[in-house]
Amino acid sequence: MVNESEFVTKMKHLRAGTRLNSRVPVGVAWSENGALRKAHGYTVDISPKGCMVVVEQGFAVGQKMQLTNLVNGRSTEAILVWRGHEGRTGWELGLELNGAEMEFWEVEF
Repeated sequence: MVNESEFVTKMKHLRAGTRLNSRVPVGVAWSENGALRKAHGYTVDISPKGCMVVVEQGFAVGQKMQLTNLVNGRSTEAILVWRGHEGRTGWELGLELNGAEMEFWEVEF
């Protein structure tokens, strides 16, 4: 039997919705000191509401940015909700998509 504390902890870490493993090249853009900055990376997994990406730039949780799917050119607003480890190709970032259209990834979930 799982105690209530373990259950609450487990539920906090469950992802919302279906995710697909998918490597999509992406670009991110953000404002820093009044200047537009850009970086590139790729997705590890995607969902209608978010994605995990590896990007060459590290950010603080809460950073707002523009995410662009470099395959189809579509863009959407995103916010960094989780930052993982820095690897050889960049930082693992969990992004929540704000107002993305269902066609953003061009896949059916």
